[in-house]
Amino acid sequence: MGSKYPVLPPDKIIKVLIKFGFVRVSQRGSHVKYKKDGIPAKVVIIPMHYEVAKGTLQSILEQAGMTLEEFLNNL
Repeated sequence: MGSKYPVLPPDKIIKVLIKFGFVRVSQRGSHVKYKKDGIPAKVVIIPMHYEVAKGTLQSILEQAGMTLEEFLNNL
């Protein structure tokens, strides 16, 4: 049984995060930090590689406090 998380390029993931209010904070090497103010504040690190793996996407969504359905509906 395959994973329901897609393999995507980082720019598609970033577009959805921006829709949810995340803003770019900094970059170190090939990893970019996005932050959303609130209580608690949420910080997400996006690897700027050719593709973001399924497990990495799952971790990003957990850090962002977002469900897979919310993410896919805004993709």
